[in-house]
Amino acid sequence: MKAGRIDRVLLAHGGGGQLSAEFIERYLLPRFGKGIGELVDAAECTVSAGSLCFTTDSYVVKPLFFNGGDIGKLAVCGTVNDLAVCGARPLALCLSLIIEEGFEFELLERILDSVAAAADENRVAVVTGDTKTVEAGAADRIYLNTAGIGTKVEGAELGFRMIRPGDSVIVSGTIGDHGMAILSQREGIRFQSRVRSDCAGIADLSLALLDKTGAVKFMRDPTRGGLAATLNEIARATGLSIEINEADVPVNAVVMGAAGMLGLDVLNIANEGKLVAVVNAASAEDCLICLRSSPLGAEASIIGRVLESRGAPVVEMTTKIGGRRIVQMPYGRELPRIC
Repeated sequence: MKAGRIDRVLLAHGGGGQLSAEFIERYLLPRFGKGIGELVDAAECTVSAGSLCFTTDSYVVKPLFFNGGDIGKLAVCGTVNDLAVCGARPLALCLSLIIEEGFEFELLERILDSVAAAADENRVAVVTGDTKTVEAGAADRIYLNTAGIGTKVEGAELGFRMIRPGDSVIVSGTIGDHGMAILSQREGIRFQSRVRSDCAGIADLSLALLDKTGAVKFMRDPTRGGLAATLNEIARATGLSIEINEADVPVNAVVMGAAGMLGLDVLNIANEGKLVAVVNAASAEDCLICLRSSPLGAEASIIGRVLESRGAPVVEMTTKIGGRRIVQMPYGRELPRIC
């Protein structure tokens, strides 16, 4: 502790007294005050007529800071993306902090600055939140929880029920980047090129796809469980099968090599800045052009199609050497604490 200044979080910072008030005034209001407004027990948001989408998620990633992002950026982008793939325009976020006693304010400020920057970049306001402190050893330094609301885009009819045989499956870019970045940094594994997380907000990408093509039937951000989990969820929910081509699935060469070296299936590795879309086949190329017009979708690819099932619905991949293999639903998380 420096003379005249507390440089670590104390239990009293979550106690509702003077230190709590100073914490809010010093660390939160300068970053989020414009969105929060008055310090009342609930935020008031003005929305246009129509439907609201609402989501929540918690973030316990380890390490807190990684190549391409940190827990603060991840919390904002993850919640924004959940809204975006449901056809919503993100509007406002709630941010809650669970901080272990002794956590350094220097690191906390870095995380809060990252939250503020990501919120600005994604044009979403942090309007309310909460802070709790717990005893040293009761948590792993800091956890974040975010909740978000968004306004549903008029005419956006998305869902499993919309998918039909013949539809095309598109992924917006390379897969496995986030999970491999976290694993390599956590375990101190060095590759020839440094792996960077794809952590990013994809609302602009999804909104452009909805606005310019009118062909989207379903979207999902393939986070935990990766592309394999997303495709199997679609198959199970629709009763339809999916066929993909390995050669068309975009993968960073370093990520592919690292996954092979570690015995991991790149299809199971998490992403934090990608979307999977099922679209009308006749408009698939238009969707691809739309995605590729953005830096976040520059490596978008049509990877397969939806088929009638001859029996139980399956996800099947044609390999680069001409073979075929079933893409299984991941049994569990191969890489824990990636978000």
